[in-house]
Amino acid sequence: MHLYQNQTLKIYNSLSGEKDVFKPIHEGQVGMYVCGPTVYSNVHLGNCRTFISFDLVYRYLKHLGFKVRYVRNITDVGHIVDDEDEGEDKIAKKARLEQIEPMEVVQQYTVDFHQILEMFNNLTPSIEPTATGHIIEQIEVIKQIIDNGYAYEANGSVYFDVIKYNESHNYGILSGRNIEDMIANTRDLDGQSDKKNPQDFALWKNAEPEHIMRWPSPWGDGFPGWHLECTAMSTKYLGQQFDIHGGGMDLKFPHHECEIAQNEACSGHTPVNYWMHANMLTLNGKKMAKSTGNNILPRELFTGNNTVLSKAFSPAVARFFILQAHYRSILDFSDDAILASEKGFNRLMEAVDNLKDIQAGTTSTLDIAAWKNTCYDAMNDDFNSPILIAQLFEAVRYINSMKEGKESLNASDLETFKKAFHAFVFDVLGLQNEKEIAANNDKLEGVINMLIGMRNEARANKNWGLSDEIRDKLLELGIQLKDGKEGTTFSL
Repeated sequence: MHLYQNQTLKIYNSLSGEKDVFKPIHEGQVGMYVCGPTVYSNVHLGNCRTFISFDLVYRYLKHLGFKVRYVRNITDVGHIVDDEDEGEDKIAKKARLEQIEPMEVVQQYTVDFHQILEMFNNLTPSIEPTATGHIIEQIEVIKQIIDNGYAYEANGSVYFDVIKYNESHNYGILSGRNIEDMIANTRDLDGQSDKKNPQDFALWKNAEPEHIMRWPSPWGDGFPGWHLECTAMSTKYLGQQFDIHGGGMDLKFPHHECEIAQNEACSGHTPVNYWMHANMLTLNGKKMAKSTGNNILPRELFTGNNTVLSKAFSPAVARFFILQAHYRSILDFSDDAILASEKGFNRLMEAVDNLKDIQAGTTSTLDIAAWKNTCYDAMNDDFNSPILIAQLFEAVRYINSMKEGKESLNASDLETFKKAFHAFVFDVLGLQNEKEIAANNDKLEGVINMLIGMRNEARANKNWGLSDEIRDKLLELGIQLKDGKEGTTFSL
């Protein structure tokens, strides 16, 4: 029997504006799509908050026993500067400025993105498709939308006909925007003459002769619009209707609104049952922005190489800080706030260490079943991590009382408590015990140095077979030896 069969999970659904009881389309299985990064710059802390929030969702669904297919894309083409249909592709612009190939830009920042999320202890998604890897699928979606009468071609570009779509559908169903208000508030922009209406958005853009990123299509050489990739990739891997679609609050309009329109215009189906949006991260009370300098990158946070904070903070502390706020609330990042989080994190990890040494008593003086239920109640209430953390600090109080001999648990209750505490701290919240990691790293370093010593001895005895075997076996484990003048070093 799986945990989800005994739990009632409620998710705040941006589509309904309410917390809806979660019922997956297929029992025991969840399809979840989250909009990934546009890889033209280093991932910033606000983006990381979104990805950590959905990592929490992914972890909790898995903890409940659901089989989750988590798809998170990489946007490596089609995201226009200022998110308008007219302008330069962000990746192509970065490539032009740095005088490198667009795919060099993509590779550099995709690697950075993966490294940062690994430091934050995010689980990898089930599938991580790229926009450039799904051009054919995007062209097929456009063809279907044109055939259904909701798009038109103009001078090698294809635009979605918002007014025509709105005659039989609701463009604005997610964001709550009214099409008449949108028309009234739109200013005519030069260069938009190919569109029937300013609200229409690009499904396919004609590539100018100098445009590097281009693909052949029935409408001429060009590249896909920004919104199209998510429609093509989410439905390819999750089906025409799936359970959860997530992203940052800033994507609700136009990106997610356009996704709904594209899906309905293509397949006739509303694509997603539960739309989830993570809120923004501010810095010292103001919006994070590179242009104003009110910005901090994750690596600057981890190294302390910044002008915002008094010291360096570890990825685990930063993750804990982010999870201390509900994903739908605005979170302000400041030196005082993360210093307070660090103290709380250290208290929690101290309790983790203390719990290992606590022995069972003959009787239980604490109601562990009730405590455990409050933890599940918190997470079942739209993944309320701050309430869960408050319950974990209640558990810290229990641990301290047991350490002092004021409270006790019998063997069975103690085992239940240890398992549940460990599951919520590490499996669900995804926190890491840095002391344990450091201790394990020291042990690993000691073992590798011992093997290097054995290899040096083998080489001195001209036992090249053993020497090579040690080197090759370590390489298979991802440990590379480097022989130099100063001796042999290693890298993981």
